[in-house]
Amino acid sequence: MKRIIATEKAPAAIGPYSQAVEVNGTLYISGQVPLDPATMKVVEGGITEQTEQVMKNIGEILTEAGYSFSDVVKSTCLLSDMANFKAMNEVYGKYYSETPPARAAFAVKELPLGVMVEIETIAVK
Repeated sequence: MKRIIATEKAPAAIGPYSQAVEVNGTLYISGQVPLDPATMKVVEGGITEQTEQVMKNIGEILTEAGYSFSDVVKSTCLLSDMANFKAMNEVYGKYYSETPPARAAFAVKELPLGVMVEIETIAVK
């Protein structure tokens, strides 16, 4: 059975998608961008601040669904510039200090709202 996950503690969807969907003990979190959920504006600062906000948003969705970062099995990180990989990785690594998930990281031509990073996440119970 499909369960739609939504929390006001993470940015509302800015298109025809859900923040997350849970099916059979697997949680699929849509790509999160560095929007402050209170203002729906991109956080100020560079890649470090943007990655921190993305990870906070992911954490709020995980919590709403009854999961935690330790349940994450796969992440896909999209970057506007691979020159930001190291700084993104430093922030990302704080959330997965033990048994990190599988991951892919790509540089893409452009991301929504002109942000520097977007991360999608899959977690399993």
